[in-house]
Amino acid sequence: MSLFLLLILVAVVLGIIGVAVHGLFYLLIIGAVVLVADLVYAALRFRRGGRRHRIAR
Repeated sequence: MSLFLLLILVAVVLGIIGVAVHGLFYLLIIGAVVLVADLVYAALRFRRGGRRHRIAR
C-alpha cells in the first residue's frame, strides 16, 4: 500500500512541476504515465488479493 501512495505522490509532484515550469511539459507526461501505471498495479494487486481461500481442516 505504501508503494501505491508513494507512486501517486510522485505522479502529482511531477505533474505540478511539469505545469508550473515553462519548457518541462514532458514531466507532466511522465507524471501521467506513472499515475496510469500505478492504477494498473493497484487494480491487479487488489483483484488478485481478494481470492484467498482458507483450507478447511
